[in-house]
Amino acid sequence: MNERKIIHIDMDAFYASVEQRDNPELRGKPVAVGHAEARGVVAAASYEARRYGVRSAMASQKAKRLCPQLIFVHGRMEVYQSVSREIHEIFHEYTDIIEPLSLDEAFLDVTENKPGIPLAVDIAREIKAKIRQRLNLVASAGVSYNKFLAKVASDCRKPDGLCTIHPDQALDFIANLPVESFWGVGPVTAKKMHSMGIHNGAQLRARSLPTLQAAFGKVGGLYYEFARGIDLRPVEAIRVRKSIGCEHTLEKDISVRSSVIIELYHTAVELVERLSDKDFLGNTLTLKIKFYDFNQITRSITQHEKLTDLKVILPLAKQLLKDVDYENHPIRLIGLSVSNPKDERGEKGVWEQLSFEFSDWA
Repeated sequence: MNERKIIHIDMDAFYASVEQRDNPELRGKPVAVGHAEARGVVAAASYEARRYGVRSAMASQKAKRLCPQLIFVHGRMEVYQSVSREIHEIFHEYTDIIEPLSLDEAFLDVTENKPGIPLAVDIAREIKAKIRQRLNLVASAGVSYNKFLAKVASDCRKPDGLCTIHPDQALDFIANLPVESFWGVGPVTAKKMHSMGIHNGAQLRARSLPTLQAAFGKVGGLYYEFARGIDLRPVEAIRVRKSIGCEHTLEKDISVRSSVIIELYHTAVELVERLSDKDFLGNTLTLKIKFYDFNQITRSITQHEKLTDLKVILPLAKQLLKDVDYENHPIRLIGLSVSNPKDERGEKGVWEQLSFEFSDWA
């Protein structure tokens, strides 16, 4: 059986690069897309800004302290969406098996491709060149035989990178890979792995499947396979929407119950409107709370009936909020979402996880 040929394309500093492309005065300068206000958050940062440590999802005030000359510009989502469509038109010149992860990144299965090009790296090189020529933007590409390795490869040589991980090189490459670079491993999971003496792929590979599942649950099985270069997930050309949600960053941190309930109510009202607009049916409600120190928790509850009505959703949201200690840990952000036509465990229940990391990547 022939190995699959998977490409991961990731636009470099996409939002910020579009702004620099469209406004020559911003070129070569540290730029952040977002709001500079006290409660603002950086949505994207140019590479000039990243040299100062500015990153996406960073509080705007912290970003300005790191880089006093940082230029903030408001995002233009309709423009980014339009550019993303143009990028996908280039992808479709090679394959229709495209799995978008966001506006600025996607997987392509080019095992069988329209031009009949034998090497995936040549396709990746052509795609990068067309994006630069037609759109005046820069992309990085990773090429390998599965999604995990293609994603890792695309991160290796940013910006404007092109990296291939061949099957006969994969195990050696993974052995030296820091666990922070593994798909789905964020700061909390990495810290736990470090406490177990796991710092790289070789040390992760040395752990048994039961050990990893006991420590990390379901995703422990994925870590076990990734460490061995195994990832059988297909590139899915059609992605079914799995959740609808909304979240509000508050103007100031709150810790008084009446204020929290009011914000929860407004979030629930917006969620119900979005569920109705998208005609989405799910039966798992998730509450997301981000505290003043940026630590966050998510809690979920699954019901047998579909969650569409405020009279059902709001009491469930209050139930999830009940044991959250916000009096001692003021709240900065409240979010609610509905997901999962059915609970994967096949039962009704509530779960909690600190700093949920393995999300839409999967």
